[in-house]
Amino acid sequence: MHKSVSALLIFFLLAFSIEAKETKKYSFRVAYGYASEKDLGDILFTLNFSRHPRDLSTVAVDGGYLLYEAIGDMPLELYAKGGLSYFYEDQFNNTYEAIVYLKLIYNLDFYENRVRFGFGEGVSYVNDKLESEVIEARVENDKTSKFLNYLDITIDFDIGRVTGVKALEDVYFGYLLKHRSGVFGLYNGVHGGSNYNSLYIETNF
Repeated sequence: MHKSVSALLIFFLLAFSIEAKETKKYSFRVAYGYASEKDLGDILFTLNFSRHPRDLSTVAVDGGYLLYEAIGDMPLELYAKGGLSYFYEDQFNNTYEAIVYLKLIYNLDFYENRVRFGFGEGVSYVNDKLESEVIEARVENDKTSKFLNYLDITIDFDIGRVTGVKALEDVYFGYLLKHRSGVFGLYNGVHGGSNYNSLYIETNF
């Protein structure tokens, strides 16, 4: 069921991008991901994308507004972003999440193609505690919290430039790491958190 919802959202996203305006001030993203038992360092530095033993996944939508197109003559963009996620839990109640954050995107252009690297920092609030976070807290004798720090780490490429389809330029396909944590106890005394490896499509319009 949740995979069908993801596919439907992606279809509407691609249809909308074909009629997109030329201003390119806004962004819209649809993502689908699954939980990982690994911590942030393991995922980023050892590229361990293994799934959590429980069936835990998420569908997320995200929108943003471009604040700065270039920072210090560098190909850096700064966006203000917000989003909503729906978590499909295994044994817990399904959960909603709201996020707000600022995101830096570095654009790397080569051979008429574009790859982007993104890093977002903000806050996350869930209406119920996430199962993966509760499991980790039990093992580590830690706390959990509905309100935590949020990191949004991405890498993607421009579908239109790669395929040569003009209508799909500024539509990006990529990998997203959704990370919630207490930043070593800074947020409500929480030391752990959760990580969701995700794939997404994003359009600028």
